[in-house]
Amino acid sequence: MSGLSLVIKDLVKAYRMGSVEVQALRGLSMNVKEGEMVSVIGPSGSGKTTLLNIVGGLTRATAGSVKVGDTEVTSLDESGLIEYRRRTVGHIFQTLNLIPTLTAAENVEISMMALKVPRQERAKRVNYLFEVVGLLDRADHKPGELSGGEQQRVAIASALANDAPIVLADEPTGELDTVNARIVVDYLLKINRELGKTIIMVTHDPAMARVGSRILRIEDGVIKAALTPTQVAGEEPAVTFIDQIKARVDDLGKQLMALDEDLRGGRISGEAYFDARQKIIQAVNVYKEELHRLGVVT
Repeated sequence: MSGLSLVIKDLVKAYRMGSVEVQALRGLSMNVKEGEMVSVIGPSGSGKTTLLNIVGGLTRATAGSVKVGDTEVTSLDESGLIEYRRRTVGHIFQTLNLIPTLTAAENVEISMMALKVPRQERAKRVNYLFEVVGLLDRADHKPGELSGGEQQRVAIASALANDAPIVLADEPTGELDTVNARIVVDYLLKINRELGKTIIMVTHDPAMARVGSRILRIEDGVIKAALTPTQVAGEEPAVTFIDQIKARVDDLGKQLMALDEDLRGGRISGEAYFDARQKIIQAVNVYKEELHRLGVVT
């Protein structure tokens, strides 16, 4: 399926921190054409990940609207969001969501199983996707046997498993060296050009951002500038690996607060709430252990 357009109007996302309200997005508006590849840049805490999570149906907006194709995402109920996430968007995260006990092929196949795709069709699709991302000879390897760049390419294949027209990539090269980062971004560009997918990629790296047809800069929860690739010069402020982990922990904390809001507002069932909360807390603990390993006291 080729890409879909996105129309985002007056998007607001607010979190409660005790008696203080924190606004991650402050009336953000943007359009993305079908089949376009757009890069989103901006400092940590500017709202980049929150934007992707709302577009991807992972987080609900406080106000405003997101329309993907003919679907008003911000109006979907919980079952509608589940179907939307399965069929319309493919997510690629900086922190890989690969299951370590499964092979690369099985990691890609698993999302098709949720849609009850027949086994023979799944195998054919997996083979095709590994050809697209150049990993046919690595399909039977487990994630721990692959390089970081190869794992991220498996994540790209997984995001395309159900032929989603929209691909959302959140810092997909953040933990990769320059060579592997370039390889991963080149595959995203290939998917955009050859398969016609609409891609929104969040990145702090200007060199990676320049592959997009447009570059949107977010500051303080709004789009401050729309740039062409040639207008992005110089470097973004240096972001260390520790800074990235801390920012991710902060973002997960905001997701926990959003979950609490959804539960109080009756927008999510108790079972779904506790399942999602457990996953987020597990991720927070992993990041905190990594910070401790790096000598950072949390």
